[in-house]
Amino acid sequence: MTSANHDSGRSLWTRRELLNRSALGLGGLALSELLSTSQAEAGPASPLAPRAPHFPARAKRVIHFFLNGGPSHVDTFDPKPELARQAGKPLPQMLATERKTGAAFPSPFKFQKYGESGIEVSELFAKTAEHIDDIAVVRSMYVHAPNHEPSLMLMNCGDAVQARPSVGAWVTYGLGSENQNLPGFIAMCPGGLPIKDSENWQSAFLPGAFQGTHIDSKHRELSRLIENIEHPHVSTSAQRRQLDLLGAWNRRHRDQRQDARLEARIQSFELAFRMQRDAEEAFDLSRESQRTRDQYGDGVHGRQTLIARRLLERGVRYVQLWHGAGQPWDNHDNIEGNHRRLAAEIDQPIAALLADLKQRGMLDETLVVWGGEFGRTPTVELTGDGKPRQGRDHNHYGFSVWLAGGGIRGGVAYGATDPFGFKAVEGRSSVHDLHATMLHLLGLDHERLTYRYAGRDFRLTDVHGQVIRDIVA
Repeated sequence: MTSANHDSGRSLWTRRELLNRSALGLGGLALSELLSTSQAEAGPASPLAPRAPHFPARAKRVIHFFLNGGPSHVDTFDPKPELARQAGKPLPQMLATERKTGAAFPSPFKFQKYGESGIEVSELFAKTAEHIDDIAVVRSMYVHAPNHEPSLMLMNCGDAVQARPSVGAWVTYGLGSENQNLPGFIAMCPGGLPIKDSENWQSAFLPGAFQGTHIDSKHRELSRLIENIEHPHVSTSAQRRQLDLLGAWNRRHRDQRQDARLEARIQSFELAFRMQRDAEEAFDLSRESQRTRDQYGDGVHGRQTLIARRLLERGVRYVQLWHGAGQPWDNHDNIEGNHRRLAAEIDQPIAALLADLKQRGMLDETLVVWGGEFGRTPTVELTGDGKPRQGRDHNHYGFSVWLAGGGIRGGVAYGATDPFGFKAVEGRSSVHDLHATMLHLLGLDHERLTYRYAGRDFRLTDVHGQVIRDIVA
């Protein structure tokens, strides 16, 4: 057997040369081992490190207003004058409802046209409506069940039954975050937790680093907004030394077991330490001008929306703003009083955000989403003895959401429900279609954004979903 010798031109090596070359090879192997060991001790790259999208993105970040409980589309963004003409009469086509409902129940709120597009919006969201030419209203959404729990899971996680990663978790898995000192995905819910609790922002089988971080935004003080943000007894330098030692032990333990949960825990310790510096600055609204604070309002929703803008400005990828604990928009009775009160709490903050993002040049790269888990019936809900409760039951057959900003074609009303607002009949759009569209605007192909788990490649949209092209600019 011969081998070319490019140094000497000879075809054979001497015994001495062979041993010398072998020694160099063993040395190279040893150096490689030392380098890999050093890299392992330094820890892997952050799972939230920024990653390139599949194709050029229109949006870089998302803010999602979630009106948990189910706002009424026929009282907000889907006017139905036919309900007024049929007031108090049975509808020609009645669909099964979860609770007993009766006759046609016209909206107690006035609608009017706004903007150059002339889209009609309820007086409940008159301030938001001033930005209607930047908004695409999808009036043809539907889900599969009239219950909060499965509809919340479907809207937030893409599956009504199984534990699946949330939209925010998928987005941060696909794109990472632009700020390594703050969570990539934050969910703010004032006063507690919504129905299904933290499952709404879970990472499920995705690594734990992609799970949403919950903030109880009813508080004003940083120490209460983010618990244990500061150590009361140990200095920052001492914490750093402790964390370095703990990290070395944890990585040694991890390397022997390959447990993804331990890696998530290591990353959470590191993030918590880095947040001590950046979180205080991001959540401190006193750094904003009085004019800006007045623009958003001093209520909890004004504050949390302004905080959300500051987080997005600092590279947080996905912020979800819940209306409050439980299901505040679940108005089975007195819908006029309840919807008016609830809308008054968020209309000004939403309008302020849209104006603020536009003024800062951020709206073109920020996707704003508004909606709940389903809509409400155009028929009045009845008590057990058949008396009107002046409210509406859950309606999963048809409802509205709207989107604005990054890549959205504004001034559009897409799809339609029937003349009474009971069922989506034109341009019917599933939750998977909505998710596919959101991912598309972020530069992610919903069919390619997958994660292998239990022998299968999972995705947010399962085996469904089509991008709603008519609302994409």
